[in-house]
Amino acid sequence: MQRRRLLFQLGFFALFLLAPALDLLRFDLGETQLWVLGQRWSLGIDAFRAGRISADQAALGILLRGFLPALVLIVLFLAVAWRHGRLYCGWLCPHFTLVETLDAVLQRACGKLSLWDRHRTERAGQPARARWWPVFGLLCAGFGFLWAITLLSYLLPPAQIWGHLIHGRLTPNQARFLVIGSAVFAAEFAFARHLFCRFGCAVGLFQSLVWMANPKGMVVAFDRERARDCRGCGTAAHQQGSACDKGCPMRLHPRHIKREMFSCVQCGRCLDSCDESTHHRSIQPLLEWKVGADAVRETLRQRKAELARGHQEEVH
Repeated sequence: MQRRRLLFQLGFFALFLLAPALDLLRFDLGETQLWVLGQRWSLGIDAFRAGRISADQAALGILLRGFLPALVLIVLFLAVAWRHGRLYCGWLCPHFTLVETLDAVLQRACGKLSLWDRHRTERAGQPARARWWPVFGLLCAGFGFLWAITLLSYLLPPAQIWGHLIHGRLTPNQARFLVIGSAVFAAEFAFARHLFCRFGCAVGLFQSLVWMANPKGMVVAFDRERARDCRGCGTAAHQQGSACDKGCPMRLHPRHIKREMFSCVQCGRCLDSCDESTHHRSIQPLLEWKVGADAVRETLRQRKAELARGHQEEVH
């Protein structure tokens, strides 16, 4: 599954970078013109100002070519999130692709997925080595610049931006945008990439809110009746147990209840870790995706178990 997910991520990452250059999607600030799929996307305002169409026709154009397409895209996007959660984040989002890349490099440098982690999560056979620190720093700076110039190419003609950059003829505003943008993005990648994914990204946040509101949304179900089988958990990468926790790129605990999995990106890495661990012991995986009525039963069962555990703690 992870190989297939990587292919989706790389494909969408390439599309994200090339979309402005191919005029698939960008807004030209100089012309105040939106480009979609290689075509000028006009709302009819210029034609109305020129007297070629009436006010009613202009209003209809704004409705049909402006509000309606935006509404359809938002509804479709949230419909997927309603059922599958932050599927876009885990399988397509370019930013999250870089987050996972930086996590892997930082883990090689210090054994942690984040500079703020208290404990190490080193992979077996991959001890932390200081020589990876320069690689991590260069990647943060490089990705920061890549994000800044890509964002600028969504607002100005990409050929103009790259031409000015290569020939050293950037305008003061363009240079200022690239310098400040690169610094901000580099700092975010280095120090706050997980925090941004959890709470700073509106796209991810709204997916989580919609998903949490749906009791039938897809969840990672944990077979608590067989929880004792977790004692022998171990994978090639994480041999000391809790492989599902250590494999989560959002540093969540997949065996917890849904409300504690608010930032889950449905990447499936915890499921793959559990599957690998249980396969070696010839038992069924303890983690699996459930959706629909099965997800409702799982949520209710988790809530009941949580209440029972809380009651036992009060008694003792």
